[in-house]
Formats: sequence, structure tokens, C-alpha cells
Amino acid sequence: MTAVDETSEQSDAGQMRTTGRHEDAVADQTRKIVVISAGVSQPSSTHLLADQFVRRVLQRAEAAQVTVEVRQVELRPLAQQIVQTMISGLQSAEIAQAIDHLAPADAIVVATPIYKAGMSGLLKSFLDILDQDLLLAKPTALLATAGTARHALVVDEQLRSTMAFFRALTIPTSVFSTSEDWGSASLGGRLDRAANELVALLASDVARAITGGAWPHYQHEFGSVAEQAAAEKARDPDAGAASDASAGLDFDSDMMRLAAGGQ
Repeated sequence: MTAVDETSEQSDAGQMRTTGRHEDAVADQTRKIVVISAGVSQPSSTHLLADQFVRRVLQRAEAAQVTVEVRQVELRPLAQQIVQTMISGLQSAEIAQAIDHLAPADAIVVATPIYKAGMSGLLKSFLDILDQDLLLAKPTALLATAGTARHALVVDEQLRSTMAFFRALTIPTSVFSTSEDWGSASLGGRLDRAANELVALLASDVARAITGGAWPHYQHEFGSVAEQAAAEKARDPDAGAASDASAGLDFDSDMMRLAAGGQ
């Protein structure tokens, strides 16, 4: 091998390492959005509303130079398995996969039809099988559809309070739509406003900023998916100091001392 060839090969190797680090950095900066859709009809107006919202989010994220990855969790195909999980406590592979999508998510979109002045029972049942710390501090957009405007307050009075139990960070603007709203300027304006709010929180990486230094001080379920994800991040040497602070269970809490016999 000539000196020129060797130099060229070393240069190529260095470039490959640099490219690899760049790709890793880009992957780390990607914001993950998970859309939970509880629509049951085919076609579903709830799913359609969520699609319109996500398109606006992607447009604003591109303008803000935020890389976004979107995943869908459709509850309709999981209906029977959700009920079985509620009864038996055992998760199917599909339920476990849906929960695994939520654990690393940077933001959540919840879309539900409104029935009898309440959120979909399918959505409530799905939320009932989630760990209480799974959505902690995640920016969350609330979308709902209904046949009449009489249900308009359900989103803010019921769904927002339910997400507050999970300590999710709901954005200020919720989007409610009836069949009369489709194609109206007012619905488009609300979707735009909500998309702008969600992207602003995504760009700031607010969930990581909130939980990074205070994760052990929140109440967690023993062995929860979120807790396991925090521990995995802590074991990653590239995860940074914020993840180190959020690792594992707090064995010095009152509850853990009581479990150890009061020591």
C-alpha cells in the first residue's frame, strides 16, 4: 500500500466515524410522538382529526428544524386484549408493544370520540392498564370528536383531569370537533394553535428537563416500564448526568423503609 493510499484510507475511516457520530447525534435529537387513537368506526372521524393535527405538527416541526418520528397506537384492534389485561393483569405482546412505544415518547396525542358526555370507554380502559408514571411530564395534546357541541366541555373537564392524574403536561389548547366543524376556518385555527404549542414544548425537550434531576422524587410503581426505561438510560454511558440522577428506585423513601421492616 502506498503512502497516498494509506492516508486516503485513514481519511475515509475518520470520515466514517464522524458520520457515525453525526447519525447518532441526529437520532438522539429525534423527538418521538405517539398518537393514541380511540376511534372505533371505519372510517373514523377521530382518526381523521388526529391525522390533520399530526400533519400540522410535522409542518411546524420542520420549520423549527425539529426532527419528529410519529407512531400510532390504534386501540380498536386491541379492544379485546385491553379487557383481558384489565381482568387478568397479563399483557399480550401487542399490549406490551403499545406500552413500549409510550415509554420513550417525547410527546403524546390523545384522540377520542365522546359518548354519553364522557371519553370513550376503550380509551379509559387502556389508560387504566398503564403505569401511573408512564406519561410523566410528557407534552400531551387532547383531541375529541362528537356528534353534538353539547359535549364540548368533556375534553377539558374530564380528559384533561384524567391526564393530570398521570402528571402529563397537557398543552393549553384542546381540539374538539363535531361533524359541522369539518373544513371550517375555526377548526383549522384551533389545530394550528395546538400544533404550535406542542412543537414549542417538543423543541425545548421539556419532559427531559423536568424529570432529569427529579425522577427519584416522583412516585413510581415498582417495576414499571417507565422506571425500567430510566434505569436503562442510566446504564448507557452516553446518556449523560441527567439520566444518572433518574436511575432506579428510591430505596430511602418512607415506603421502602417500611417494606424493609422500618429500618
